[in-house]
Amino acid sequence: MRNGVAKNAGLNLMLQPMIEIDPISQHILRVLSQEGRISNIDLAERVNLSPSACLRRVQELERRGVIAGYRAIIDPARIGIGFVAYVTVGLSKHTKTAQAEFERLMRAAPQVRECHNITGTVEYLLRVEARDLAAYKEFHTEYLGAFPFLDRLTTMVVMGSPKDERA
Repeated sequence: MRNGVAKNAGLNLMLQPMIEIDPISQHILRVLSQEGRISNIDLAERVNLSPSACLRRVQELERRGVIAGYRAIIDPARIGIGFVAYVTVGLSKHTKTAQAEFERLMRAAPQVRECHNITGTVEYLLRVEARDLAAYKEFHTEYLGAFPFLDRLTTMVVMGSPKDERA
């Protein structure tokens, strides 16, 4: 029973309570998700609050972890990224150790921009960015292909992105 308690304790640590967000804060979040560098004065005007009230709300959303951070959105083509693919990865060993090792390798690979542990016939979905097809092939063969518990890889090349809310 002790192991069951430990498992549940770990699960409980992962589950965080959902935070109630009122309509004004939802509006703030929508604006910030589109324009993260908007000034507080402009944001306050857009959401119909005073600048001080708006700043207090943003700071509270940050403090509560609703706003996890701010980032720059980079144009991949401007920095020499001309190839984007989604890659599904199936492992031959389904142990915690094999998964942890795979995840460690993916965190260390600059080509892997996203790594998701998923359900279904494979364990992982990756978003990979590379200079070109040749650079991707090298990453595919020399890095992914060298993982000892690899069972299968499927690459889907991105031809275009008519909707991408990350950008």
